[in-house]
Amino acid sequence: MNLFIEILHTLKATIIDVIPILSIILVFQLFVIRRPIPNVKKVGIGFFYVLFGLALFLLGLEKALFPLGKLMAEQLTAVEFVNSNLQLAGGYSWYDYYWVYIFAASIGFSTTIAEPSLIAVALKAEEVSGGAISANSLRITVAIGVAVGISLGSYRIVVGHPIQYYIIVGYVIVVIQTFYCPKLLIPLAFDSGGVTTSTVTVPLVAALGLGLASTIPGRSPLIDGFGLIAFASLFPIIAVMAYAQMTQIKTQKKRKKHKKS
Repeated sequence: MNLFIEILHTLKATIIDVIPILSIILVFQLFVIRRPIPNVKKVGIGFFYVLFGLALFLLGLEKALFPLGKLMAEQLTAVEFVNSNLQLAGGYSWYDYYWVYIFAASIGFSTTIAEPSLIAVALKAEEVSGGAISANSLRITVAIGVAVGISLGSYRIVVGHPIQYYIIVGYVIVVIQTFYCPKLLIPLAFDSGGVTTSTVTVPLVAALGLGLASTIPGRSPLIDGFGLIAFASLFPIIAVMAYAQMTQIKTQKKRKKHKKS
């Protein structure tokens, strides 16, 4: 009974959130474009599916993914699991939490591979490029970038470094890469960074960051807990442009060999 009530409350909140989007679409369709909505029945059914699916998804996040991410962070940072002499040493060392970095990289890679928005972008990129860009290669490259980014972000939480230095250095690298990366892939690289922070990745990453900051001594959930999503957005850009640069270098080497032969 309580679960049913929670579903109704979540559905109500979802409807309130989605109504402005629907209103804008209807206003433009009926008063700006001035054309009737095609297949009104199908659109209505699809809209109901969207509302109900979003409500169940949001409830699932609250009931499962957020608690799971926090629980994993608590277990991985427990002194019993870390198995180090924290009190005798008067503190902790960053390498004592190597399982945290491994888990962060693993969860970052797996959630990114399953990210629906990334799958959509990768398939469109493959379609538009005529197969020159492989959808699977793009997804794996972006997932590796997210894995490295979240692992590095977890390290930042453990050691307590200010986030701005990491982000500044990261974007300096991105700016430098844009001068050497194939121009056609620069926009795709930036889009790849954005689509990773979506429905599947964000809940687990946010829960992991908050869980780490809550359990590691001397860390503030508000100051240190947030910021992992920024790493998940930044490092895929670096990864995709690096992949494009390596592919370009290999292609140039092959062309040189063909010319010599």
